[in-house]
Amino acid sequence: MVKKGVILCGGLGTRFLPITKAVPKEMLPIIDRPVVDYIVDEAVNSGIKEILIIISPNKDCIKEYYQPNPELYQKLMESGKQDYARVIDQIPQKANVSFDVQYIPKGSGDALLIAQEFVSGEPFALMLGDDVMYNDQNPVVKQLISVYEKYQKTVLGVQRRTPPEIFRYGVIDILERLEPDVYDMKGILEKPSSVDDLTSDLATLGRYILTPEIFEILKKTPLGINNELQLTDGINLLAQQSGALAYVFEGRRYDMGNKLGSLEAITEYALRDQELGKAYKEYLTELLKNIQKVFFKTN
Repeated sequence: MVKKGVILCGGLGTRFLPITKAVPKEMLPIIDRPVVDYIVDEAVNSGIKEILIIISPNKDCIKEYYQPNPELYQKLMESGKQDYARVIDQIPQKANVSFDVQYIPKGSGDALLIAQEFVSGEPFALMLGDDVMYNDQNPVVKQLISVYEKYQKTVLGVQRRTPPEIFRYGVIDILERLEPDVYDMKGILEKPSSVDDLTSDLATLGRYILTPEIFEILKKTPLGINNELQLTDGINLLAQQSGALAYVFEGRRYDMGNKLGSLEAITEYALRDQELGKAYKEYLTELLKNIQKVFFKTN
């Protein structure tokens, strides 16, 4: 049974400067909630109630978001804004969310090692803070948990991608196909540079169910790119020693470390929103009628 989840929220958010000079990229909004909260909800909706968020220094506002704010709650109640009061009151109650800090950026593997005590020898979900997943019927982490429970092995969430997009991701080296969407894997090729290097069309996309042996493996893993401890290198060793699986999950993935991905998420979540969806659809429909004339004028 997978009961715990770890979310990695490190990184500088360079591609979103200058806003990330003051606001962590994980706190940038999709409508009225921060990116990280969509990831927390995915975990909660997958049956996970204990969550550790690994942050870098100067990201205390993520912690503040998950702490009670009785003063604001009281002001909202007194001013007749009970609905808003209930919304902020429910945030700290959705899960047992705790925090730890990676003070020096030494790679994703180093960040994960901080979670060893929290995990306490159990299998756990790992979610990267740049990736938001949408599947309102069957959350992606829940799908991965189902595969783990069947095979009792580490599971990586993947989807099919084609060049040139696939060059941005780790690519699965397939050993054997076990089911239509489940593959036994040799390892991961990190960000291949050409079509000739591709070992498959399966790209890793920031969701994992990991067995606790990953921690001892990471401690023995040589430093990799930029002299950092890379999670990919640790998973490759784990796959060789104990085996690992790639699962082609169902769902829409948004790359929130990318400006276009952020805009896609905002647009699509707004269209799904019960309050905003209809009006936003009408706005977009009207905009598209005149988009060439208004935004792409030619001389």
